[in-house]
Amino acid sequence: MVRYEQANRAAITLTKGDITRVDTDAIVNAANAVMLGGGGVDGAIHRAAGPELVAACREVPAVEGKRCPPGEAQITPGFNLPARWVIHTVGPIYQDEETSEPVLTSAYRASLDLARERGLRTVAFPAISCGVFGYPHEDAAYVALTTCKEHGHDLEEIRFVLFSAAMYNVWAEVADDLFG
Repeated sequence: MVRYEQANRAAITLTKGDITRVDTDAIVNAANAVMLGGGGVDGAIHRAAGPELVAACREVPAVEGKRCPPGEAQITPGFNLPARWVIHTVGPIYQDEETSEPVLTSAYRASLDLARERGLRTVAFPAISCGVFGYPHEDAAYVALTTCKEHGHDLEEIRFVLFSAAMYNVWAEVADDLFG
């Protein structure tokens, strides 16, 4: 685990582990647009939270079949998770930097904005869009860490919970470059 303190902003922590076991005010789900579970971190969060999470997600109104379009965020209770809340956000399916970066930035910002609106103090993120959505890991880490560094005010801690040692190492390297 590595922690970066920032003056007048949230501390940023990187850790290797399972986001479904993190005790923070909220965890962020790298969801799909229908918010009904899927593979990777999305499926793990839904399994750990229990069937009530799917029921809560079904209550979110869908527009043109999407409950959460890419770059936006929604919130539900955490049910059986240690975290009280789940913030669902959808990152981009990677196409190229010009197209994908604004959507990934928006996914992180929308999640942080929602946390602030709810008065939350601690939020844990996975590596959004780095699984089947194919975002290059180093580029995704840079976007995520930069966005959280710039927009992490009013929170105490932003934690990145990275499932594999390889992903953790990439994010730690980028964080060292940014926070030094």
